[in-house]
Amino acid sequence: MSNRLKFFIDGQWVDPVRPALLDVIDPSTEEAFTQIAIGSAADVDRAVAAAKAAFPAFSVTSREERLSLLERILAAYNDRIDYIAEAVSREMGAPLPFARDSQATSGSAHLETTIEALKSFAFSEKRGTTMIVREPIGVCALITPWNWPLNQIACKVAPAIAAGCTMVLKPSEIAPITGVLFAEIMEAAGTPKGVFNLVQGTGPDVGQPMASHPDVDMVSFTGSTRAGVAVAKAAADTVKRVAQELGGKSANIILPDADLKVAVSKGVAGCFGNSGQSCNAPTRMLVPADRHDEALAVAKAAAEPFVVGDPRSPDTRLGPVVSHVQFDKIQALIEAGIREGATLVAGGPGRPEHLNRGYYVRPTVFGNVTNDMTIAREEIFGPVLSIMPYRDEEEAITIANDTVYGLAAYVQSGDIGHARRVAARLRAGCVHVNYPAWDPYAPFGGYKQSGNGREYGEWGLHDFLEVKAVIGYGE
Repeated sequence: MSNRLKFFIDGQWVDPVRPALLDVIDPSTEEAFTQIAIGSAADVDRAVAAAKAAFPAFSVTSREERLSLLERILAAYNDRIDYIAEAVSREMGAPLPFARDSQATSGSAHLETTIEALKSFAFSEKRGTTMIVREPIGVCALITPWNWPLNQIACKVAPAIAAGCTMVLKPSEIAPITGVLFAEIMEAAGTPKGVFNLVQGTGPDVGQPMASHPDVDMVSFTGSTRAGVAVAKAAADTVKRVAQELGGKSANIILPDADLKVAVSKGVAGCFGNSGQSCNAPTRMLVPADRHDEALAVAKAAAEPFVVGDPRSPDTRLGPVVSHVQFDKIQALIEAGIREGATLVAGGPGRPEHLNRGYYVRPTVFGNVTNDMTIAREEIFGPVLSIMPYRDEEEAITIANDTVYGLAAYVQSGDIGHARRVAARLRAGCVHVNYPAWDPYAPFGGYKQSGNGREYGEWGLHDFLEVKAVIGYGE
């Protein structure tokens, strides 16, 4: 990992223009375990220039050439999957089995689905005497988060390459080591110089210069809604395309005809997964009012087995949250839930009793939550579940849609037709019926302040393509 102090620009590992270092904190110990170099606008200029120079040649490569490159990247990725899992666990606190089986493998899944999508993707089609052509948009700035680092890197880099774009990647400075590993993978796969570039750094010092750069044609951003707004504003002066996957506050409607015990138990697990640090987590559980107390009892029993502890311990189900900032934010929101009158069912403020350091949060369940409470409105991004009673189906749908977000929603029912009818009325980009398996081919993205554009599979290619009409092309 000697490359952690360098950037990958124009096919080489280079020193930053102005040397500066940042500690990378292990959230299980609250101590730095390594450092990275962090960049500036000058480093962004170098990386964008490299991507711009590489674009003319890479944009006209054949489908077969890009497929070959993606297949080499996938092979290099799979060769390093154990190292990737260890890095994820160390930099963001994910338990090792989860880091490997969910975090690391999500990256290979996106590479695989993009390869399949590229094999049959229609880059051109005739409509009468007009030829419709889809062409690479140009130089792309990719800004990715810390909570699912490989998932978001792969689901941006892979379709950018498939489309024929060149790019500059800025991973989160909170979880940056996986970004270095990914750059090493790109190098090992023989990616043409300048096609993929990596610059580490903060949002203000690197992300904003990327978003505002006149030679960047498109920005793909995943992160908070607040940061997404800042990126969009920075991009506006140059009228570049901005694709955003932002925050969420997803409702989980448990209908009266669902198996309550199963639905509530799985809903608790869905909320707590990844220590609650998923933008599409089902954090608002809506249950029939006449079964609310029963649901609380089930949720309490389901929460108790979630062992919080060292990510490297085989008994751990939940590791720490990623940072001191996140820990403090979650603690403040738990306190707000208590103060505003929600019923504390499990967990609560502070660390678990057996832990005296690390950013560990007690898995927390609230009942009797109303939609005007802070914990029902704000994205908590921790293992905190709000259970909300509803009188009838109409009220459940109204509550579910009464949010500025619209990334995901969940419906549980014993009648698939019933579930489909409710799903059709939910204002969210992804609706999950009866806890299905993750589908990396399904379009991922949100309504409202959860963003715009879609990622995954063939859907991911569209954000990286321009549409050209050649009118009068002929028969």
